[in-house]
Amino acid sequence: MINKKRRISVVILNYNGEKLLKKFLPSVIKYSDKTLSDIYVIDNDSQDGSIELLKDRFPDVKIIINSKNYGFAKGYNLGTINITSDYIVFLNNDVEVTSNWLTPMLNLMDNNKDIGTCQPKILSFNERNKFEYAGASGGYLDYLGYPFCRGRIFDFIENDENQYDDKIEIFWSSGACFMMRNELFKKNNGFDESFFAHMEEIDLCWRIQSEGYKNYCVPKSKVYHLGGGTLGYNSPTKTYLNFRNNLIMILKNESLASLIIKLPLRMIFDIVASFSFLIIKKSLFHFAAIYKAYFSFILRAPKILLNKKNYNRKNSMRINLIIPINYYLKGKKRFSDL
Repeated sequence: MINKKRRISVVILNYNGEKLLKKFLPSVIKYSDKTLSDIYVIDNDSQDGSIELLKDRFPDVKIIINSKNYGFAKGYNLGTINITSDYIVFLNNDVEVTSNWLTPMLNLMDNNKDIGTCQPKILSFNERNKFEYAGASGGYLDYLGYPFCRGRIFDFIENDENQYDDKIEIFWSSGACFMMRNELFKKNNGFDESFFAHMEEIDLCWRIQSEGYKNYCVPKSKVYHLGGGTLGYNSPTKTYLNFRNNLIMILKNESLASLIIKLPLRMIFDIVASFSFLIIKKSLFHFAAIYKAYFSFILRAPKILLNKKNYNRKNSMRINLIIPINYYLKGKKRFSDL
């Protein structure tokens, strides 16, 4: 049993990330207040030198070893079972944190008991004046369930000119870096393990809203994310998981009445997206990944419907727009244009 020592546990999931740990872990150690936080690396059975590196170079970091690569969702669920701190910060192994990154999020959570998760402002590690794809300055969903961010819509990423520096309620906090109440995480059985990786944080943020909790972005806290550290942004596997898991998430969390309208519309837009991969990006693999995602989704749909819960789906942070129409037809590529 891991004893409760600090109010915050910073947990980093790792799989064959020796080079990433060597590069990014020093900032986490340097800027994480030792009176507030413990740092854990949850290792998904890495076959490189990750464990040896941690033992030799970072002896103060606590190591939790999973028996195999369980992916993001189950990897975190298993690794955090015995963690008893008030808050857990889920942090990718390719994130550089900055001075005082934990305190603004902690103060927000301590002073607002109805906030379940919060994220920092997430900037690009390689282009430090730009937002980063996975989270930017807070996540949202459109009418059809497409995710986007303050600072990033589809592949258009804005420069950070402090235009989104206000603390604000959002729909979802980024899995690259977010803080969550430990008790709430455990109460909701953590991430949906069927997702393996991608979209599970959005699903979790959606679920806790049914209990009256909110999600926030706290730009006073700032981190830099490399992105694609474990699975590259151009990977067909990432495309497959993103489309499949997004469809599963919608089926789980939308009302049945909404699904009758939204799923057929989604299918039309996703077919268009598949042909854009084929014709514009000339990628047969990404084209096929979308149809593979639909095939897997259809096979899983009966079980999901049988286990479907009657969530309270009202949320003021849902954007009642269809983002592909605004982005491609109306040319609205900035969050501030919506």
